[in-house]
Amino acid sequence: MTEFALGGELAVRLVFFFGVLAAMAAWEVVAPRRALSQSKAVRWYGNLGIVALNALVARAVLPLAPVAVAGLAAERGWGVLNLVEVPAWLAVVVALVVLDFAIYLQHVLFHAVPALWRLHRMHHADLDFDVSTGLRFHTIEILLSALIKMAVVVVVGAPALAVLAFEVVLNATSMFNHGNVRLPAALDGALRWLVVTPDMHRVHHSIVAEETNSNFGFSLPWWDRLLGTYRAQPAAGHQGMTIGIEMFRDPGALHLHRMLVQPFQGGAGSYPINRASGPPAT
Repeated sequence: MTEFALGGELAVRLVFFFGVLAAMAAWEVVAPRRALSQSKAVRWYGNLGIVALNALVARAVLPLAPVAVAGLAAERGWGVLNLVEVPAWLAVVVALVVLDFAIYLQHVLFHAVPALWRLHRMHHADLDFDVSTGLRFHTIEILLSALIKMAVVVVVGAPALAVLAFEVVLNATSMFNHGNVRLPAALDGALRWLVVTPDMHRVHHSIVAEETNSNFGFSLPWWDRLLGTYRAQPAAGHQGMTIGIEMFRDPGALHLHRMLVQPFQGGAGSYPINRASGPPAT
């Protein structure tokens, strides 16, 4: 299975990426949750354009992907799970849960440190919320996230199969929980005990700083509930809430070239967690 994970990583990830993207895009047409306020063509050109750019830069800058790092760790005996005897299935489960918790902590960190928030706020600067928003991350943030994941993989000794599964699930759930899709309230209430749902994560994209700094989970919803960062609903309701952040309200900022320079414009504003009570960014 390790050989499959290492050899088939790109093919597996591409199949799931395009499959989930197509399924969510179709669902958004059939059962949208909110009416979009901006040009979908402009937004998707920018949001999908950054995905292509990130993939090219990551391949060029980072010599190894997290899956390859997992293979190297297994070969060298690095990490807890490579030093203790546990069943293979348990090693995969433990690695998946630990990696998901690490991504939760990383997400909180990118909201707490002003310099990191400057990078992450490009994700929040989208003026609408749909499947493409789940792919909209600044290139520097993507590189830092990859390095953090690699460090966790080495420390944990995560199996290559677990890392591949985690990458696929993280990407798929990011597209799912950013979907502009309507779920019955009862189903949403049940699902959000198992996975982060679109209604749960949409709160995180509210223009209200206290709501932006909640619901940090990407895949598993448990960390928000356990650590006190869970918020069930936005104060204005899902139809009444405003998506985005105060600083970037110009629709022209949705273009790819404008997105790339957003971390270097203006101050950090009031959104970093420790500064949430400050004045709105201007």
